[in-house]
Amino acid sequence: MGTIDVQTQRLGATLLITINRPQARNAVNASVAAHLASALDELEADPELRVGVLTGAGGTFSAGMDLKASLGGESSDIPGRGFGGVAEAERSKPLIAAVEGWALGGGLELALACDLIVAAEDAHLGLPEVKRGLIAGGGGVIRLPKRIPYHLAMELLLTGEPLSAPRAAELGLVNRVAPAGGTVTAALQLAEQLAANAPLALAAVRTVTRAADGAPEADAFAAQRSVLERLLSSADVREGMTAFAERRAPRWTGK
Repeated sequence: MGTIDVQTQRLGATLLITINRPQARNAVNASVAAHLASALDELEADPELRVGVLTGAGGTFSAGMDLKASLGGESSDIPGRGFGGVAEAERSKPLIAAVEGWALGGGLELALACDLIVAAEDAHLGLPEVKRGLIAGGGGVIRLPKRIPYHLAMELLLTGEPLSAPRAAELGLVNRVAPAGGTVTAALQLAEQLAANAPLALAAVRTVTRAADGAPEADAFAAQRSVLERLLSSADVREGMTAFAERRAPRWTGK
């Protein structure tokens, strides 16, 4: 399913989203951005879908912004959703990046916008914008120093040099390293683990962690209380407790 430049495939409770411009190293132009935004809308709207996996076709995740299209006046940003329709998008469901080959510039920013990252052992991740007179304005400058130690993040941002996937995993930027060509399989396995859990709880984890980011602890706990109150009154909490007592797998309804 999907369009020519962004393909979507439903695999159980997971939506696989593939940027399909291998001839352009999956660079993001206006069309890709619009269709990525639509794919996220599909993920959010369907209660049967619990997790998304974002990847690129042809052995490359994404080379970032399509500079040729940008020079021609195209924007790779979606109002209210940021770069690629993903970087600033509001969503409740987890998104996993499956990185093969290169995730450069906006490509890495798409991965940073995801909740988890699986990368191939020969993959490289980098933010080379300074080499073009730019900064990583799609979330790279903001998010990278929160994900890895400050001085290492600054080295990547100021030199524009890439990081290997094994080193990124050592620093905690990448969750899992998979064999080359195996990231989608590994990401789908991880997605299956996530999808087995209660959808309301998955959404609550995202809500609370986002609210706690940079907030004083008292404010973070206050935000968490209202989320917990809604969870405690849900049918899924009762189902989770009942299933545990009855030693069976829970049957989640998202209610």
